[in-house]
Amino acid sequence: MSTATPLLTPRHVAVIGAGAGGLVAARELRREGHQVVVFERGEELGGSWVYTSEVESDPLGLDPNRKLIHSSLYNSLRTNLPRESMGFRDYPFRRKEEKGRDSRRFPSHGEVLMYLKDFAADFEISDLVRLKTEVVFAGVGEGGKWTVRSRSVERECVDEIYDAVVVCNGHYFQPRLPNIPGINAWPGKQMHSHNYRTPEPFQDQVVVLIGGAASAVDISRDVATVAKEVHIAARSVEEDKLGKLPGHDNMWLHSMIDSVHEDGAVVFKDGNAVIADFIVHCTGYKYDFPFLETNSVVTVDDNRVGPLYKHVFPPALAPWLSFVGLPWKVAPFPLFELQSKWIAGVLSNRIALPSEEEMTKDIEAFYLSLEESGIPKRHTHNMGTGTADVQWDYNNWLADQCGVPAMEEWRRQMYMATSKNRLLRPETYRDEWDDDDIVQLAEHEFAKYQI
Repeated sequence: MSTATPLLTPRHVAVIGAGAGGLVAARELRREGHQVVVFERGEELGGSWVYTSEVESDPLGLDPNRKLIHSSLYNSLRTNLPRESMGFRDYPFRRKEEKGRDSRRFPSHGEVLMYLKDFAADFEISDLVRLKTEVVFAGVGEGGKWTVRSRSVERECVDEIYDAVVVCNGHYFQPRLPNIPGINAWPGKQMHSHNYRTPEPFQDQVVVLIGGAASAVDISRDVATVAKEVHIAARSVEEDKLGKLPGHDNMWLHSMIDSVHEDGAVVFKDGNAVIADFIVHCTGYKYDFPFLETNSVVTVDDNRVGPLYKHVFPPALAPWLSFVGLPWKVAPFPLFELQSKWIAGVLSNRIALPSEEEMTKDIEAFYLSLEESGIPKRHTHNMGTGTADVQWDYNNWLADQCGVPAMEEWRRQMYMATSKNRLLRPETYRDEWDDDDIVQLAEHEFAKYQI
């Protein structure tokens, strides 16, 4: 029986997007010996962590001809995960006491951007990134190679040939909106949270905010500092929690909106109604790959990107097309890192994928399990559904494929402790916590890494 090491094959790989996913994908691909080019349409690396006060001309994001703004950051945003569990596994997100840095455990968005720029500098990734260069087309050409067409400020469209494409363009820039009876005749103003930056536009307004996720919680508190009233409409609210929010004079929690009317009324399913000036939709985002041409091999159907084996490879195009960063309700950076290691190893022939048929059967079984559990299609990539261990089982499966140690147990414990603390102290969890013992475990782990 042969024990020969497989011959590793270097590939020419295009990475689309220079956010956290694209940067770590570039590092892992280059570590594996591949030749990498990263395309980034923005003026700096960092992706969704690059803040701009600029907003889109259409606050709802419906106009297909609007100028797209990639960032969805609001000015006051702080991470909802502690820095210890946010960072890449071998590049700890350490506190830096230098001028201009945010040393808080739950830092501002600016600190995350600086961390990503430190990562790019220390691993010399910046030289691989073409800034202000947008990919307008990526599709399979002759001989199974990929044609990538890009355009930049300096030059017109250019076609280049790659062995593989890794899609890391993020999924926090195409707003997803609910269907609300009567909304077309409702006279007030509307905005999707993608275009929220500061609370000033809501001065003395009666605001209805739709959503119950992290951004909705943050934005509702932000807006309440200047608004006359803030009414939050959320799907899964226990009946005894409805009504005025404790500790706030001008915030109320409601069930979802039932309908809206020409007189400005917003009627909730709990029977209450308010005359509102503004509706803010904190209702999430749609996956969107306008540049990608796969002849319908990969589609986005009710926010399911598929078919994808383990959220990464479409069986019919594997391993030459892959996606990093589709799962949500996760600790993102370590997950991106493991997905990227897997992709890099598969492309070099160090790691073997199952056959196309086997991958397809696995996907079908996964979709069936979601259906049987009552999980809607739009939550295919949501790892916060079902058991609490979904993302950790996934991470550990990836680690096993890559031949690296399983995810550190303290990361899971810290993630769970933070989730519990967020429920216990929704207003103050970023500044009060009870898991210093887990922080010490993390710091002990970090001592192994010198960079």
